[in-house]
Amino acid sequence: MHASRFIAVSVIFAAALSAAAQQASQPQLKIDSSNRTLTVTASDSVSVEADAAILHIGFETPPSSAKEAYASGAQTSNAIIGALKQAGVAESAIHSESQFLQRDDSVPKSHKFILAQQWTVRTTPMRAAELLDAAVSAGANSSGQIDWTVNDERGLEDQALDKAAARARADAAELARSMGVQLGALIYVSNETYRPPMPMFAQRISMGKAEAAPPLAIEPQKVTRSAAIYAVYAIE
Repeated sequence: MHASRFIAVSVIFAAALSAAAQQASQPQLKIDSSNRTLTVTASDSVSVEADAAILHIGFETPPSSAKEAYASGAQTSNAIIGALKQAGVAESAIHSESQFLQRDDSVPKSHKFILAQQWTVRTTPMRAAELLDAAVSAGANSSGQIDWTVNDERGLEDQALDKAAARARADAAELARSMGVQLGALIYVSNETYRPPMPMFAQRISMGKAEAAPPLAIEPQKVTRSAAIYAVYAIE
């Protein structure tokens, strides 16, 4: 039996096993010799090639007076956005994440300030390296994280859910057959879909203003969505 599955069968001794079989988040089903059930949990996942990339683009100014930091930051900010638009990025694909002017905390009792700004830029995987290069060349010295995704996220989650549901049905049918009972109607089902967490520093780099150089060699990651099914069937 697959190690990732938890399978419990309630027959004559179901009353003694019901407490262990039920999870805290699941309803407390009545299980006794007159109400026999079979419970399965199953999970599955789907992985596809990314068809969208979300770049994290940003910069920080060198420490200076508040006025100088703001003026320098404004110049860099407009240069980066101008470079992205010149490269063909639509304005609707660029979104501001954060922007702030703050005291330089790297030096105790400092009277100097830095201005920092961050954007996300949505593009295709094949243009990720090109646009990152354009932004860095324009002054984006705190850039590089890329979130790989798909345009139809809901569709990918539905595929994972379909696979998990099919696995749960197959597990229930096989378990019923091996125990010599007849699988009955579905009594209860619940599901959970989830995506693997992105590593904190995945694809993140920090660079100074770049000289003329070829773009980074960046290879898209696959996009994975997973689902888990909890199902309770009657057995006859």
